[in-house]
Amino acid sequence: QVQVTESGGGLVQAGGSLKLSCTIIGLPVFDWYPMAWFRQAPGKEREKIAGFYTGGSRPYYADSVKGRFTISQDNAKNTLHLQMNSLKPEDTAMYYCAAGSDRWSCPTVGSGYWGQGTQVTVSS
Repeated sequence: QVQVTESGGGLVQAGGSLKLSCTIIGLPVFDWYPMAWFRQAPGKEREKIAGFYTGGSRPYYADSVKGRFTISQDNAKNTLHLQMNSLKPEDTAMYYCAAGSDRWSCPTVGSGYWGQGTQVTVSS
């Protein structure tokens, strides 16, 4: 059974930083699997903001976070991170970590292994 657990969310002022972490337990080989961070703001659809197609691949980012957020993996600890800098009020959302259901499938809103999310609130 795969378990996904996010942490690190909180309240921060605009311009500040937060680092989210996501521990994924139960994958046969951690860095074989595509992984991503998503977020969902109130009243909006869930969007993918950063990810890896597989471990060691170049990360990709949504335009909304490019240059401010950095995704990274710690394979020894089965952990995915998201460093968020220069935060804006519009970054306020529930942040989710997800892994693909197999090594060839990127996680989507309707598939993959998902955590419960961690709330990020950015005050102006």
